[in-house]
Amino acid sequence: MRQLVYSVATSLDGFIAGPKDEYDWIIQDPTIDFSEVFRQFDTIVMGRRCYEFMLREGRSPKEFGMKAYVASTTLDAAQHPDVTIISSDLSKAVVELKKKSGKDIWLFGGGSTFRGLLDAGVVDRVELSVIPVLLGGGIPLVPEGRRWPLRLKDSRTFPSGIVSLTYYVATEPQL
Repeated sequence: MRQLVYSVATSLDGFIAGPKDEYDWIIQDPTIDFSEVFRQFDTIVMGRRCYEFMLREGRSPKEFGMKAYVASTTLDAAQHPDVTIISSDLSKAVVELKKKSGKDIWLFGGGSTFRGLLDAGVVDRVELSVIPVLLGGGIPLVPEGRRWPLRLKDSRTFPSGIVSLTYYVATEPQL
């Protein structure tokens, strides 16, 4: 079965964006092969805020070459033909996506979307690229919620100081 993978850059102090939604602190390391990273996925899932931010930046999920799904109760699907809008029960929709044949599913940004899917028990792996910077504030990697134990799968350090960590999510949360 396909896996849902939360793959995201985070500051050392646990923020996925700065106080003004900025991401200019994410350094580019030429030794990271992003095409290799993207090849493991054929589907991308994101929350509405992340999607709208991408559009404001003049970008589109189409550039990833994947089938894109956006969780939103407010977006009009007719105005966003490049993505599939999921307007209710995101976790159920993700479970159905995981049953289909294909590559893994990339949960792209959106700490709140991640928290909801994590607490629903549908996130399989967490892949963090820890950027060597302390932001002091911003959008947290994970909003408050249940405690979930993780099991280290892999770690890698890059010349830029970026540390890549991959964890499996335990099957049951800790209360």
